Amino acid sequence: MNTPFGHLGLPSPEQLKKYRIWDSYFLPSYSKPGKDGSSQTIADIEHTLPTIKLGEFEKLCFFSHVGLGTTSDKDFEQAVRSNPDLILKPLERWPKLLIGMIQLNMDDVATSLDALNRWLRDGPMLGVYFTSGGLGSQACTHPNYEPLVKRIAELKGVIMQHTWFITGGKSSPTMSTPSELVELAAKFPEQKFICAHAGGEWERGIRAVRDSPNILIETSGFDATAGFIEMGVRELGAERIVFGSHLPSRSLGTELGKIVGAEISEKDKFLILGENYRTLLKPIL
Repeated sequence: MNTPFGHLGLPSPEQLKKYRIWDSYFLPSYSKPGKDGSSQTIADIEHTLPTIKLGEFEKLCFFSHVGLGTTSDKDFEQAVRSNPDLILKPLERWPKLLIGMIQLNMDDVATSLDALNRWLRDGPMLGVYFTSGGLGSQACTHPNYEPLVKRIAELKGVIMQHTWFITGGKSSPTMSTPSELVELAAKFPEQKFICAHAGGEWERGIRAVRDSPNILIETSGFDATAGFIEMGVRELGAERIVFGSHLPSRSLGTELGKIVGAEISEKDKFLILGENYRTLLKPIL
């Protein structure tokens, strides 16, 4: 049995290190990228470092805006267009800790394709985060997805799609559900997709993607609930689940506790907390 430390009830630091935790869903300054493209992001990461250390995280993936009109911060958008290297500052500050994905503008396919070449083909970004709201977003059934996913697949990038089920329907036409992600994934059977937050209503989300072997679920974004990880392992297999912390807007105990407190094998915890995500990233790395 793992040995708790402090009042947090987490496994020991030694055990957490053995898990080799790679966080697929890190959101520093998600809605406040900062006027110079990096200052607020860096401040937010620095503020989160004690929590990252407490969890013994090995790597975290954040989702960078890259000046495609995906934010309402005009100063940021202009600064990054003038000097794209501003985007690299967090990666340069913490090269062993951080990895990155980019956000695209689904209303501007040509510019987004150029961004894929600039940031994935030529590096250092490893994939794309598709949102379900805000500027430049569309539901993942929108036809603009297809040329972009095709190019991401050619570049061997990873795709994280924000998904959410809401009782009674969708809160906006740009929201994507796990069922819609299934439609997209069926068109690209060789490409792996990550269904962020397992759709929020995770029982429905797991069932929706169950028969789509190229879709994995991600664990963050809602309060810890008994049975979530156990159902995911039972219905999908541990190999189709990746850990996300949603730090700093969610708590370490809530998100890490979902996995370390689940009634699953240590082997399955190792897969979920890092190995599955490393496997997804190997082709582009």
